[in-house]
Amino acid sequence: MSASHYQLVIVGGGPAGLTAGLYAARARINTLLIEKTAVSGQVLVTERVDNYPGFADGVSGYELMEKMALHAERFGLQKKLAGIAEFALEGPEKRFSLENGETITADAVILCNGARPRKLNIPGEREFAGRGVSYCATCDGPFYRNQEIAVVGGGNTAIQEALHLTKFAQKITVIHRRSELRATKILQERAFAEEKIEFVWNTQVKAVQGGKSGVESLLLSGEGGAEQVLPVTGVFMFIGIQPNNELLPLEVLEHDQAGFLHTDEAMATALPGVFAAGDIRSKKFRQIVNAASDGAVAALSAGHYLEQHFPNTSDKSS
Repeated sequence: MSASHYQLVIVGGGPAGLTAGLYAARARINTLLIEKTAVSGQVLVTERVDNYPGFADGVSGYELMEKMALHAERFGLQKKLAGIAEFALEGPEKRFSLENGETITADAVILCNGARPRKLNIPGEREFAGRGVSYCATCDGPFYRNQEIAVVGGGNTAIQEALHLTKFAQKITVIHRRSELRATKILQERAFAEEKIEFVWNTQVKAVQGGKSGVESLLLSGEGGAEQVLPVTGVFMFIGIQPNNELLPLEVLEHDQAGFLHTDEAMATALPGVFAAGDIRSKKFRQIVNAASDGAVAALSAGHYLEQHFPNTSDKSS
């Protein structure tokens, strides 16, 4: 058991966390970024990012996040790969109990916990996870060369990933519970023009079916409850996201119905000294560019908070 104190702790190493770390480290705030897995967040599994300013020809998610991490490290951002077992965010000192038994304390914190893919929770989904059920086309697309697969969802992510999967699959059936897509018009135009993609409207997936070799078909329910079986060897679920908030003290942090955190325009939560940035926030649009913006604002706000409430604490930070 050991304890270390920092002026600022950032939880999460995606675009919001790394940008916050860059700004904080550059401001000479003694900062620690804690990330449970690889620094980069969900962007790490995005094959191509075409709308991040400054990369006119696009950039892979891995390369973009690697550049962000190196940029933050240039200013001395400290990082620790560790899981957090418990948060204690009330009071002037914020405390984090790590899974390895270590205790970290800080004067301020920026929560960049992010979010993860939502699941349908239907029969067969869990049983065939990794054996035909996937939530990442970039990760698993190459396994489905010349096969017939399905994509569930109608938003930007679903259509972007369906288009990516055309590089590998022989046929992609997009299954959407509504009669029209929610994706942006330019993505819709590309998808409708792609001969490998077909659409099944006003339909929900009721079960994933298969055997020892993996997924073999989907049980679908259409208008009026009419059921049909769609033969596929793989299904990619893109039906939204849910916040990584399981360990957060939601009883004292204001949040929306889905559990995403409310903040003001300075990224401050309901708890003094606690800020939030990126996909964990309650907001309409979740893009890499506005996650980075959130992180910058949160770091600047945290710096202002530290100047006001802890003007002489840098000497006790380790």
